Amino acid sequence: MKKKEIPQDESFFTEEHGKELYYAVDEEGNYTTGLSSGWEAKTIALNNALEAIEERIADAKKRVLENKTSPIEYYMEVCKMEPPVLASYVGMWLWRVKRHFKPAVFKKLSQKTLEKYATAFDITVEQLKNVAP
Repeated sequence: MKKKEIPQDESFFTEEHGKELYYAVDEEGNYTTGLSSGWEAKTIALNNALEAIEERIADAKKRVLENKTSPIEYYMEVCKMEPPVLASYVGMWLWRVKRHFKPAVFKKLSQKTLEKYATAFDITVEQLKNVAP
């Protein structure tokens, strides 16, 4: 993209976080940088991604309240993690983390294991145990 073609669309993200740096080609054909106030296509894509995340969080919360999954899955979604990332954070095998999604298994977890999850989610053990409706 040429420097004069760097998008300058309005964007929620740049209003909150400032301008974004883009690489472009100047009039002499050299690479240079330029600032963009936003790009409509990027804003639409980011909004769609955020909506999908919010839907996953709402679905996980509903499943916790229906006793179909444990709060671990809900907080994993809130923290925008995937099971392999969570397993890495808590230092457990992936299959164990997935097993802890089962409400019956979650209820039997030790305090030490609950503390590992709470630390990974940056919450208290009490918050981990109680997902409010």
